[in-house]
Amino acid sequence: MPDSIRPPLIRVEPLGQSFEAPDSLTLLEAAAFANLRLPRSCRNGTCRTCLCRMTAGRVRYTIEWPGLSREEKTEGYILPCVAIAETDLVIEVPDAIELPAR
Repeated sequence: MPDSIRPPLIRVEPLGQSFEAPDSLTLLEAAAFANLRLPRSCRNGTCRTCLCRMTAGRVRYTIEWPGLSREEKTEGYILPCVAIAETDLVIEVPDAIELPAR
């Protein structure tokens, strides 16, 4: 695919794995399709189990105000369960696990 229409590429550190995240999927859903398990629980932006730090890139949210403080947003924290990648991203998810291919 030409870069102009390629979905954003998400790099998960410190695991060192990457996956594509089309805008039809949240980061959590796209990671699951790529056989990566990110921490999760409620999947609706309230429990904060999936909270992680984005060190590069930009996301938008599927809900109006996800469970993040203004300070957390400023520091780069995101909730992958309700976040959609707008650009390539680097996220820090220490508890991410690579699952065997299905």
